[in-house]
Amino acid sequence: SCPTVQKTLHFITKPLSEEEGNFSLAYIITIHKELEMFVRLLRAIYMPQNIYCIHIDEKSPRDYKTAVQNIVNCFENIFISSKRERVVYAGFSRLQADINCMRDLVNSKVQWNYVINLCGQDFPLKTNKEIIQYIKSKWHGKNITPGIVQPLHVKHRTEVSYREFVHSGVPYVYPAKVRKAQPPHNLTIYFGSAYYVLTKDFVRFALSDARAKALLEWSRDTYSPDEHFWVTLNRLPG
Repeated sequence: SCPTVQKTLHFITKPLSEEEGNFSLAYIITIHKELEMFVRLLRAIYMPQNIYCIHIDEKSPRDYKTAVQNIVNCFENIFISSKRERVVYAGFSRLQADINCMRDLVNSKVQWNYVINLCGQDFPLKTNKEIIQYIKSKWHGKNITPGIVQPLHVKHRTEVSYREFVHSGVPYVYPAKVRKAQPPHNLTIYFGSAYYVLTKDFVRFALSDARAKALLEWSRDTYSPDEHFWVTLNRLPG
């Protein structure tokens, strides 16, 4: 039952400071296994003023999905992504899962400031307050999505076309013998982390700008597009 979940797991029920109460974070958590680890993560980052979008891999077992849904139902500010992907490691589906959550988050009533993406095997080293203070100290109004111009040793990720395959029940990404067209709008491709801290304005931009849409479409058959998509957009002038 929900009272048991909230009480026995000691979820925080009110903001721990005025500063935190006035600065809401959004979280995207992509999960596919290890329910107990997910609950530990959620409990560690949970604050009632924040908002949480959970993307469950469509391939996950039914009982896992049901268990996560039962937990999520206990909280008004936690929800399951309205559209779920069958996620393939290093495939476009991993990027699409984040974008699905972003669309839900920008339409939510919670006025969040930044979004942070995690996977189910992550765990925080900082408190909610420390995360907020770090963002405010160096990054207020800016994105944290580090990267560099795409190095030569990873050029193949965007120069040839990749496809998602399934072999013996295991999905994977494999290169096809097809060279890709140049990036749209003469974009310079940057390469960095799939993980980020992004402003709400940037998220809206990424979902609506013509260059962002073109880059997303171009990235569908690249290898691990979440490692170039956000950092490339963040380097656009202005």
